[in-house]
Amino acid sequence: MKFAVLDFETTGNQSADEIIQVGLAIIEEDRSISRVYGSYVNPGIPIPPFITGLTGISDQDVADAPSLEEMMMELVPMLDDVVLVGHNVAFDFNFLQNALDRCGYLPFSGRILDTMHFLKICFPSLPSYQLGMVSSHFGLEHDRPHQADSDALATAYALLKCLEEIDELPLLTIQRLSDLFADEDSDLAWFFDGIRSDRELQGIQDDKGHTYYRQFALAVDDWNDIAPVRDESEPNPLADVSFEQYMDDVREGLKATLPHYESRDAQDLMFREVMQALDDNKHLLIEAGTGTGKSLGYLLPSIYQSVKQEQKVMVSTHTINLQEQLRDRDIPLLTQVVPFPFKAAIFKGRGHYLCLRKFEHKINRRDFNSPKEDVIIAAQMLVWLTQTEIGDDEELNLGGRGGDFWETISSDSDSCLGRACPWFRKCYYHRAKHEAGIADVVITNHSKLFTDVKANHQLLPSYERLVIDEAHHLEDVAGKHLGLQMKYFTVVHTLTRMYKDSRSGQLPALRQLLQASAHEKAVEWSAVIDRIYPDLITVKENWDRLSDQLFGLLPERGDASPGDAGQFSLRLSPAKKPKSWDELAELEHQIHITLGDVVRKGDKLIAEMKEDLDDYSADSLLTDLSGLFKDLAAHREELRSFMALNDEGTVYWMEANGNFRGKSLQLYAVPIDVSTHLKELFFDKKQSVVLTSATLSVDKSFQFMIENLGLQEAADTGNLNTVQLPSPFNYREQALLVVPRDFPSVKGSVGDALFVNTLVQSLADTANATHGRMLVLFTSYRMLRQVHEPLKEALASSDITVLGQGMDGTSRTKLIRRFQESSASVLLGTSSFWEGVDIPGEALTCLAIVRLPFQPPNHPLVEAKSELLQQEKKNPFMKLSVPQAVIRFKQGFGRLVRTAHDKGIVIVYDTRVIESYYGKYFLYSLPGPKMEHMPTEAIVPRVTEWLQESVNEEE
Repeated sequence: MKFAVLDFETTGNQSADEIIQVGLAIIEEDRSISRVYGSYVNPGIPIPPFITGLTGISDQDVADAPSLEEMMMELVPMLDDVVLVGHNVAFDFNFLQNALDRCGYLPFSGRILDTMHFLKICFPSLPSYQLGMVSSHFGLEHDRPHQADSDALATAYALLKCLEEIDELPLLTIQRLSDLFADEDSDLAWFFDGIRSDRELQGIQDDKGHTYYRQFALAVDDWNDIAPVRDESEPNPLADVSFEQYMDDVREGLKATLPHYESRDAQDLMFREVMQALDDNKHLLIEAGTGTGKSLGYLLPSIYQSVKQEQKVMVSTHTINLQEQLRDRDIPLLTQVVPFPFKAAIFKGRGHYLCLRKFEHKINRRDFNSPKEDVIIAAQMLVWLTQTEIGDDEELNLGGRGGDFWETISSDSDSCLGRACPWFRKCYYHRAKHEAGIADVVITNHSKLFTDVKANHQLLPSYERLVIDEAHHLEDVAGKHLGLQMKYFTVVHTLTRMYKDSRSGQLPALRQLLQASAHEKAVEWSAVIDRIYPDLITVKENWDRLSDQLFGLLPERGDASPGDAGQFSLRLSPAKKPKSWDELAELEHQIHITLGDVVRKGDKLIAEMKEDLDDYSADSLLTDLSGLFKDLAAHREELRSFMALNDEGTVYWMEANGNFRGKSLQLYAVPIDVSTHLKELFFDKKQSVVLTSATLSVDKSFQFMIENLGLQEAADTGNLNTVQLPSPFNYREQALLVVPRDFPSVKGSVGDALFVNTLVQSLADTANATHGRMLVLFTSYRMLRQVHEPLKEALASSDITVLGQGMDGTSRTKLIRRFQESSASVLLGTSSFWEGVDIPGEALTCLAIVRLPFQPPNHPLVEAKSELLQQEKKNPFMKLSVPQAVIRFKQGFGRLVRTAHDKGIVIVYDTRVIESYYGKYFLYSLPGPKMEHMPTEAIVPRVTEWLQESVNEEE
């Protein structure tokens, strides 16, 4: 195969647009790149400024370039007898056919391949398939992104990388890929068929040591062969070793492994405090600011405690991100430095693991909803199976429709055959469960912690000691899990997976299987299935009607919720139900009866068939269906308990989005006060719970957290220790906080013209002084939108890029990456950017906080909590709103200084912080930066001067 890798730069994306540059790289059959051709093309029209901005190609560049006809005379001979390749090739192919047509050539009729597909299939775990990111990931040459010859060469290198990867795949995987594409009339089918023929002639060779099972090549063997890391007959490695001796050994190991390691007072204090709490069976609240090294601060004592006492310690994080970071960074380091073997296992929620039985079933039956995309995803997964040892969806980059695909093949308890499953010993979920069972320390997340509690502790191995990281989120997560949350699509997904139309869905699949079977009861069973169909359609129609009518109750306001534009929200109170509630309850009643009927018929049918029908392929279907019937029964109960609105201790509300109306409906029922639940579930039951985070105290006191998390009794009985660790950074030298005291104030979530103009002007002036490198935090998305365009215009002439959250559909992770990579940029973010964003070093110099991060007082949960406090004769503003806002404010401030060498400026544009009686709580809760207030126009000179001082000190 000879490949021609093509790339055009054009004046736009429409077929009427003009080509301004062409790049072509030829790859010979021996995989050498024999030539790279590049040429500008004169488009005969001016190049739009944004295209010049993107590609760097200006009108001067193309003024003397060949015309389209002249360029095509050179290009066409090179396209003879080649396979055409491009990155998102449809775009380039479209322009090529157009140009061939305009210049009087025959259309291109050869094979066409897309490197986008190849990269997805060959590298299912790449974080991004964008050409620039791919090139930097593999260290490929790509010196001028968005210039056609450079893009074509980079794409050629990417293709070669994929071909090398395909050479390494086991023959069985190639055969499966070839079968997968065989039904598609596509050039990918032709390609994999050719690779298969070549490979089958070479005979079998697999030196990678894959496991072959049921026609799949896997990277894992049976999990029941995994033994504990220490032999039980050997003496305990810590039998007569004190914690001090152990820590001395570990520090030696750290010095040897990390050249820059130095022991830090705050971290040493944390080691001792965590160890003491675990040892004395006490609970501990420990605030550890940025730079403490808190992951090691709790992991090292946990390992010592669990190995010495031979009792597991459970560690829980809020985000999967932190779980991944512990797995990829901290655990491997500790494995090197701890002087004896230990095991730390990561254990996530079940839905994160692939169910091999469902996957086998899906691709054998080609059960694809949107075949074009699903076939690529299935191909990605076939290759991923030859690489993954954990089968966890976080390793995959599925993109677009991937989430829906994953839902149909992820592990779940309702459709698990357990030991009866032919895949049981290869199963990723049971592997993770087994590893957690033999581990010393198990790292899970808050969600799974609560799912386990709700499942009567059937999911996690038993534990007496628990460390909760990112503990300021515990209350929120508890509310979500101990309450209920139901989306419109939760119900619809279950219904459509069961029955979409007579051809697709699990029930039609079962009916087809019965038609082909000669079983005496096949006709009788088919009749039951036929009777279930109309009921499911009725439920779907009623659910649609109910959702639309519930949406109709939502007030016509666009700023009801702090989320995106067009968010509506409405609190429902048991005392005063909306006028039309009885009609709605009647609809729910019909759904309740019909679903009850469906579930009864379904359960009975499945029980009979499991008993009588001896057919493995049916077993798999019956198990999945049984799981779906259980899901329907659960939806039925949840909907009933939401519509009943009968619990005074629960706050009920609905949210939806104006654009998607009833289809975006979400129903919530959350306990107003979770502190008693937390006390009963954890603090009364467990011997020791350690809670840590960078933000637990408000104005040097832990009282807010003690009350909200249910720790008051432990505090009263001397069963709780609290520690605020000193900061490892010198904030007086490293951070300057400035408040412009004459700044205009604003009411609500929208700024008036004066406020917006003053803000844009000040942000632009400051950004020029700091050369971008600025993060601006808003509390309302609407205000962010008000500022985005004018700020972009104000900075257009300075070459400073303005990135806005939610402005161009880019995900949060990608935005942060773009911010880090472009040296001069300003990033505008709302709620999710206040924490968990780690931008160390030069990329971030200035943090602007537009408003103090108070939660909107009309949020149903905030409202309900405030009412409860009023009943207790407490001031909701001081007891709830201020402490919550202070904790978020501290999180925001924490973005600035991430290492001992960072210097930064914080501007707080909200004058309440110096004018109001509660402002001091915000400022006194910070770790001691230098604070100054001044008129707005004095900010830029002061910032410039302060940055200059830093530069002089460094010199």
